[in-house]
Amino acid sequence: MKCPYCGAPVTKVLDKRDSEDNTVTRRRRRCVECGGRFTTYERAEVVNLVVVKKDGRREEFSRAKLRAGLTKACAKRPVSVVAIEQLVNEIEAELRQRDGAEVQHEAIGELVMEKLRRVDHVAYIRFASVYRAFGDLSSFEEEIQRAKDAPVVATASSSIPS
Repeated sequence: MKCPYCGAPVTKVLDKRDSEDNTVTRRRRRCVECGGRFTTYERAEVVNLVVVKKDGRREEFSRAKLRAGLTKACAKRPVSVVAIEQLVNEIEAELRQRDGAEVQHEAIGELVMEKLRRVDHVAYIRFASVYRAFGDLSSFEEEIQRAKDAPVVATASSSIPS
């Protein structure tokens, strides 16, 4: 692994940990040349998921886009970065368990809302208001009522239930 600081080709692994679900391996590394420390993540490469958009276009699934959407919904909320990353992992894992390499955009949106509803009601409403593009106040109020009816299962700083 090439050092991101000095570009040296030799680094030493200091610590290796697998994620709870054994899908990601985290390695803490140190450069032999400059002594810089950094972390790498390794995950198995699998068939790429393709998202079928509203207008019929097909686009490769992007963890970064999913993480960005969740981060935006959780902005200024007590939801940790670790919790957001866990949500991304759970959502991607559930999408990959489905049959076929293509996923409808609605399936992703609904899955995100289901997960957010259990984590933080405000983040859920933020996401739902953009995703569902409410046409009137009554449909927005209905969504708020659904959020009120669903209990928050985890605190933002704790782990997220599956």
